[in-house]
Amino acid sequence: MTERSSVQNPMLRYVDQIGWHYVSPKDALLLRGGEAGLYFSDILLAQLQKLNPAVLDPSRASEILRKLNLLRPSIEGNRDALSWLRGEQSIYVPEENRERNVQLIDFDFPENNIFQVTDEWKHKGAAFPNRADAVFLINGIPVALAETKNAEKRDGAAEGMTQIRRYHLETPEMLILPQVFEVTELIKFFYGATWSTSRKNLFNWKDVVQGDYEHTVKTFFDQKRILKVLHDYIIFLSRDDDLVKIILRQHQTRAVEKVIARVRDPEKRRGLVWHTQGSGKTLTMITIASKLLRESQGAGAEKPTVLMLVDRTELESQLFKNIAGYGIGSAQIASSKRELRKILSSDYRGLVVSMIHKFEDIPGDMSTRNNVIVLVDEAHRTTGGDLGNYLLAALPNATYIGFTGTPIDRLTKGKGTFKVFGIDDPQGYLDKYSIAESIEDGTTVRLNYAIAPSDLLVDQETLESEFLDLAAAQGISDIDELNAILDRAVKLKELLKSPDRIGKVARYVAQHFRENVEPLGFKAFLVAVDRPACAAYKEELDKYLPPEYSQVVYSSMHNDLTELRKYYINEDQEKKVRKDFLKKDSLPKILIVTQKLLTGFDAPILYCMYLDKPMRDHVLLQAIARVNRPYEDESGLVKPCGFVLDFVGIFEKLERALAFDSDLVASVIKNIDVLKLLFETYMTGPAKEYIALSKGWDDKSKEKAIDYFKDKEVRENFFWFFRQLQNIYDILSPDAFLRPYMNDYQSLARLYGLILNAYMDVYVDQEITAKTRELLQKYTTGGSMEPPGAIHELGPKELKALRDSGVSDTTKVLNLRKLIALASKGSNNPILRLIGERTEAIRQDYEDRQITTQEALIRFEGLARDYLNADKERERLGLDESSFIIYSLLKPEVEEILPAQAKEINTLFQSFPDYRWDEKQEQKLRAGLYKYMLPIAGKERFIKLTDDLLRLRRE
Repeated sequence: MTERSSVQNPMLRYVDQIGWHYVSPKDALLLRGGEAGLYFSDILLAQLQKLNPAVLDPSRASEILRKLNLLRPSIEGNRDALSWLRGEQSIYVPEENRERNVQLIDFDFPENNIFQVTDEWKHKGAAFPNRADAVFLINGIPVALAETKNAEKRDGAAEGMTQIRRYHLETPEMLILPQVFEVTELIKFFYGATWSTSRKNLFNWKDVVQGDYEHTVKTFFDQKRILKVLHDYIIFLSRDDDLVKIILRQHQTRAVEKVIARVRDPEKRRGLVWHTQGSGKTLTMITIASKLLRESQGAGAEKPTVLMLVDRTELESQLFKNIAGYGIGSAQIASSKRELRKILSSDYRGLVVSMIHKFEDIPGDMSTRNNVIVLVDEAHRTTGGDLGNYLLAALPNATYIGFTGTPIDRLTKGKGTFKVFGIDDPQGYLDKYSIAESIEDGTTVRLNYAIAPSDLLVDQETLESEFLDLAAAQGISDIDELNAILDRAVKLKELLKSPDRIGKVARYVAQHFRENVEPLGFKAFLVAVDRPACAAYKEELDKYLPPEYSQVVYSSMHNDLTELRKYYINEDQEKKVRKDFLKKDSLPKILIVTQKLLTGFDAPILYCMYLDKPMRDHVLLQAIARVNRPYEDESGLVKPCGFVLDFVGIFEKLERALAFDSDLVASVIKNIDVLKLLFETYMTGPAKEYIALSKGWDDKSKEKAIDYFKDKEVRENFFWFFRQLQNIYDILSPDAFLRPYMNDYQSLARLYGLILNAYMDVYVDQEITAKTRELLQKYTTGGSMEPPGAIHELGPKELKALRDSGVSDTTKVLNLRKLIALASKGSNNPILRLIGERTEAIRQDYEDRQITTQEALIRFEGLARDYLNADKERERLGLDESSFIIYSLLKPEVEEILPAQAKEINTLFQSFPDYRWDEKQEQKLRAGLYKYMLPIAGKERFIKLTDDLLRLRRE
């Protein structure tokens, strides 16, 4: 079955059943006014006037369309398009002498909108044409597009994602208006925001009933849900001066809806949102604030006071930027205790951002209204002590919603976070999203750790007596508290900062980075115990690595000595460092930190943390969560996991260092020895079957291996297995543990390269990682992964050489298929495109066992001859290019077709130049083709061949 019949057509059928009315491609093209059209202009004109009766007449509605046509094909243009969709843009109305907002979509009454879906959406951009499988429109405006892939393709979703990225690069005009994209191959269902196409921003739709594609499609494209997404759940933000686009994930939207419902509940005033680190709690909070304030703008509604509490100046500044980017408008920043009291006592309505410590000594009953909503970030830090009491007394009737990203430690359970925020829910929280769930969703990666050699670790008795055994350190939730405890651990800090030890650790870090991290293409943090230690590590690292490799990032203090001032950077310099660190090919590669950047800095390229600062509980989890962000780029680089190399010995006492009542610690933080055991299990188990195929490695051995993997499922199982093995090898290498397995692993890598080369149209170097590639280059010859008899050009001599070679027919088929496919791929020549399409059809038939190897070989040889002789054959037949395309399409089906008949068919096409978007012309052309093709092709085939001719890209 094709992807169209098994995936695309069912999707169109299911969404039609829930109110997305189907529009055929030819009707859609007519409504758009051609392949460069952005929307259904007549439908949008009519809906604009219907939704804005007192604002728009036909002339002003046309002006809106003109403005939409002027939007830039960029993320900035897409942001402006969303602003139009949300009704935030206006037009001048002379009769009223004022600007009036324009409504493009009715979000309050969905029935007032027109929901449509069409397929095969062709768009001709300034540089390239492209075609989306399906496009979803509201009031004639494309708001979402979908790519469907065959369920039998194991990498179908990845292929669909590659296409989405290609649309952005080649045909950005097609992505000006759509806000959401979806990729499915029936089993998996992924979604993301347009203009945000990195792997970490691609999410798995979780409202899935296994095996029920209909349920999946209908829940994802539910009209009310899509309207909510457009109205509330897409955010444009500025991050280090770059505009980024974010779509809230399901756990975020779920929490938003629950919090809004809790605020409206007259009986319940508390709620705890327990979402793991990196799950976007801040954006969830901002969305809640925005919804509460916008929903209070209706007639008779009383505007609330929404108070956001954060606990760090750094986060406060970042939060404010996000608020401005989200479009909430102005927010009151309570920068002092006095200002906070003034705002609260003045009955201010709107958004207030403050910090918890500004509630110290605040009088009670500052506001007794019940429409005050307090959103508390990192709520576990405000649950104990006097600050929480001051807060609750100052706003006695407020609704309190706490947000925490770390598990609730067992020491405070029942009297801390749960007691303050979770009392209205039997389980103690309103909503929970665990690390285990986030790993399953692919929004975080697993964490592995290793303990540094024993001679580099600090004395464990001192570590326990001055840190782990201290009651004050248990349940620690703030890095300032941690620093205060470490300042009292005099002996421990002396051990950590001993010049001899720092020199040894720096040398070890430099070697480890060079051998283990840099070859993977990722970056690292070195976390030192304090700022002087950071400076000392920089001095030592520069002895082993280029100085530009590392950068110290810490705050300055007025009484700092010269050695600390040496590494000061100002705010602009720090912004540049942060920005450059995010880029794979930019310096620095290592950031040396102690407090800054350990929270709130999202750097997916960060793979390794060299931990030389004692930490525990919330602070430890927050720090190591810096390395658990997923990373994948267009070159195929994928982050396998996050990795922590512990120079303190904290992870030897993991149960004590992470004293949490939680389901996640043991399941997601693994000792590197677990990976060694897994690698050994793979190599002594499943690998043996494959290793046997790589022995000898002459032409006969290669052909035997190629033939073994003829079955697609067998082949893809091997691909999956080796990719898992390669990931583990990359993490472990170099390590003496690997030595007994090196020969076999090398053989497996060579076999993987051969089979990939033989069966797939991929660049092998992108699939084989740097470490594995280095191994192969060292111990194998350049042609060891090429199929026997491989040819690299498609010419008469090469074709004859392949035909006369002694290789098997299977190998000949694979060589020919790949050469023809690569030669015709991306060509603007219609004949070569036609040959490429036929190559793909034959390949599919061959893989599905619809034709034998011998039949496939005959067909591929015929295509190769057609490819080589195309120009000569056209000249011999006396045909222009368009007529020759028609002749080439029909010849394999109607052997007796004459060149003159192809010319006559082409003349018929020329009589109807606008048939692609003019329905009447298309009908007349189809009727003419039926009449002409019936006597030539017979009644069994004339309709199919007419359809093929009409689909043919002739230009």
